[in-house]
Amino acid sequence: MATCKFSVVLLVLAFVLGMANGQGLKVGFYKKTCPSVETIVKNTMDEVMAVSPSLGAPLLRMHFHDCFVRGCDGSVLLNSTQDNKAEKDAIPNLSLRGYQIIDRAKAAVEKACPGVVSCADIVALVARDATVALKGPSWKVETGRRDGRVSIEFEALTNLPTPFSNITTLVQGWQQKGLSRKDLVVLSGGHTIGTSHCNPFTNRLYNFTGKGDTDPSLDSEYIVKLKEKCKPGDQTTLVEMDPGSFKTFDKNYYALVSKRRGLFQSDSALLDDSKTRTYLRHQADHFKSSFFKDFGISMVKMGRVQVLTGSAGEIRKVCSRVN
Repeated sequence: MATCKFSVVLLVLAFVLGMANGQGLKVGFYKKTCPSVETIVKNTMDEVMAVSPSLGAPLLRMHFHDCFVRGCDGSVLLNSTQDNKAEKDAIPNLSLRGYQIIDRAKAAVEKACPGVVSCADIVALVARDATVALKGPSWKVETGRRDGRVSIEFEALTNLPTPFSNITTLVQGWQQKGLSRKDLVVLSGGHTIGTSHCNPFTNRLYNFTGKGDTDPSLDSEYIVKLKEKCKPGDQTTLVEMDPGSFKTFDKNYYALVSKRRGLFQSDSALLDDSKTRTYLRHQADHFKSSFFKDFGISMVKMGRVQVLTGSAGEIRKVCSRVN
């Protein structure tokens, strides 16, 4: 009887999650109300990426950080107030950059279609266009999201996976968002672009178990190279996540992780699960990779997480504050 009740609860939860994830979204949502929205955002991103391509990675990551906290509702964009510390001021989000680009795209869209397009949708469109600008895949972005009115620092701390996560924590965290092991390993491939400060991984170089040792899951020759760049306590140096091609969206990330050269513990953890390991090695070894196609599919899926649609939330006039 207890097993039966538990199964019913799981079915109900799955149904509720399915209802919350993506209902009301569709490609071309603004076809009648703001038909030029995607062109406006793309033109903005083309101008930005032509002069500041390093913004591509943080703008892609912004969409991920938004969706994992309260769903894809633009809550990561809200500023803190005197009475509330918002998500963007949480430690995991301090490395995000490009809020001014979201504001720039939003202002251009508002000029053409005032009060129609949500900031959450602009974040999703910008993530796609940033990826394309770095020679990555394109995908059809579903739109129709509404903006949330709540942003709480603590929720970012508890919902965002960390670079120190093991495979069990990663899988559980992604499953709670309705995302699979495949989505986890596919979207981790976003680490093919961008840089990181030293502190998210220096524990692997100098004091992994508290005894002044190194992480045995990290290639020893790579450790030597990383030590040359990152000294203990270094808070300022930037390191390429995908050395040699960190400005180009490609599948090289999988080759690096396969060689035990993933920068973060969360990268190395993908070798600790049979499904993620199989996918990772397949993409690394095969000339005809499915990574680009898979990445688009998983981005669409992630973009459906706990969205606000219909009359829920609002359409913010300015992305950094509620109306």
